Amino acid sequence: MRALPSTLLLALAAAYPLLQPMPAAAQSASEELLKELRELKARVGELEKRLLEAEARTQAAPAAAPAGMTAEQQQEFNRIAVKTEAMEDNLETLGLKGLKISGYIEPVYLYNRRQDRAGFQFLNSQSDGYFYDTSYLGAAVIDFTKETDSGSRFKLTLSPQRGVGEAIGGGIVHEATASIPLSDAKTRLFAGQLPDWSGYEYLQPTLNPFTTHNLLFDFTLPFGYTGVGLDVTRGKWWMRGILGQLNLTSRSAGEKSPMVAYRVDYSRGEFQGFGFAGVHGRIFNFGTGTNTTAHLFEVDGYFIRGDWTLQGQFSYGQQAQAALNGGDSRWVGVSGLAGYALTPRLQALVRADFLENKKNGGGFFGYSFADGRNGIGPDISKLDPGTGTPLPGASGANRYALTVGLKYLFNQNTTFKAEYRYDGATERVFEDVRDGAYKKNNHLLGGSVVLFF
Repeated sequence: MRALPSTLLLALAAAYPLLQPMPAAAQSASEELLKELRELKARVGELEKRLLEAEARTQAAPAAAPAGMTAEQQQEFNRIAVKTEAMEDNLETLGLKGLKISGYIEPVYLYNRRQDRAGFQFLNSQSDGYFYDTSYLGAAVIDFTKETDSGSRFKLTLSPQRGVGEAIGGGIVHEATASIPLSDAKTRLFAGQLPDWSGYEYLQPTLNPFTTHNLLFDFTLPFGYTGVGLDVTRGKWWMRGILGQLNLTSRSAGEKSPMVAYRVDYSRGEFQGFGFAGVHGRIFNFGTGTNTTAHLFEVDGYFIRGDWTLQGQFSYGQQAQAALNGGDSRWVGVSGLAGYALTPRLQALVRADFLENKKNGGGFFGYSFADGRNGIGPDISKLDPGTGTPLPGASGANRYALTVGLKYLFNQNTTFKAEYRYDGATERVFEDVRDGAYKKNNHLLGGSVVLFF
């Protein structure tokens, strides 16, 4: 269509000689030709006008829907896109961007033969003391984790009655930490209060296959740390260290010596790995009421392949003047766990623990007194009736435990657990509350339901 004006110009050029003065005989024919040319020019102008109008309408029309979408679907897609952008802006305005909320609840049922009790326990006060049949069992926990655009993280975990905070004087705050990236996201500075990281067994029931914990977890490890530290990940290695205090949220007058704690993990492959952790420094001594030097060290590992799960731990510890007779306490322990998946949802479990604790009448980390409920100390016949301290030459009891159980994944967010546990000792250290006699063993039956999100 756009070639028509050029054609018109050529026609006019060709007719130019006809427009010059000519004889009267030819004038009539030339006027007729000029008339036709004018009509042709007008027609070309009209067609060009229509072409321009058509192009304008095409440019004003909406873009065609992508392949596979109708015009209505395209409109709905545009509406969703606008709404999503508005939601993202709103989350950022409210401070909810990068926020993750998770948690769990764990009602527990326990039967304890020597304590002559059976029933449910849930959110019971931890200020009553730490025992292997209570520890962190029966908790309700909520966790808030916030990550900013700069990569800094804030973590707050609340656990009324059953958390680390309740055990060390921090109230319902189980963990409160800030983590700031330094040279990169895998080199981070952190500070605050956090649970202990030692051993193969986790505190959370969502990660611990049994309801109760092993002997090393209960009697040889700290509750938690308060201080500042460094978290570094390099390839298969993960290293953490903290400088501060252990099992305390603040220091008293005259206390200035910090402790150092660390953990290193190595993932050898997809199915196996190992780690070790240690604590060194002056730590509160329940026997003297002061801080004395302690050294704790443990090595743990795991192998998970197919239906099998294998985990193990070796621990060594000592603390000055923390034994029952006033001397130095020392212990050596080992724990192992095996699990086999009977079905994709049902796992059979067995765990065996042993703690050697004879020196100076016995005594573990934080346990500098005879304890008839936890089974710590010498034989009842070797304790001074008046003071409860060991008589000269008395040895502490070695402790062991065997636990068998089942874990069933009911659905994606719910797990049922059941276990039988036999606790034994080389001395009569378990009090039977029905008659006040002391025995060398105890029996537990336990079960729990863990709902998590």
